Amino acid sequence: MSTLTQDTWVLIADGEKALFLVNRTDAANPHLDVIRTEEQDNPPNREQAANRPGRFNDGPSTHRSAVQDTDWHQLAKDRFAGDLADILYRRAHAQDFDRIVLVADPSTLGELRKELHQEVTDKVVGEVPKTLTNHPVEEIEKIVSAELEAA
Repeated sequence: MSTLTQDTWVLIADGEKALFLVNRTDAANPHLDVIRTEEQDNPPNREQAANRPGRFNDGPSTHRSAVQDTDWHQLAKDRFAGDLADILYRRAHAQDFDRIVLVADPSTLGELRKELHQEVTDKVVGEVPKTLTNHPVEEIEKIVSAELEAA
């Protein structure tokens, strides 16, 4: 059975933006409609970080070493994947979808996999490790279909 059947959901995500789509037709000629968008305001790390990295004493000498600052930008991206997983869980629990294809850059896809509830994981019928959040929907339809058929 083909993966992108009628009423299959498709999540297109990266660390800052997500599109929830649903296939309104069949797998042979998919037509995806956007049903929800999510966006996170995540400025670059330099705008979120402290003025300069902290320092600490190495011991009895006067030598001091720099401490690497937290990557707030990456933490926000990881948190966004958790937020998406929560949305998917609520929608799966409400029985809004039976099948879903996850499309995200490899990093976000990995983080999303870690965060997904089993109820959602059971509904995942395909994954595409690509960044497609800024592509037009018509192009997304073609790319996702081709990737799923090749898998």
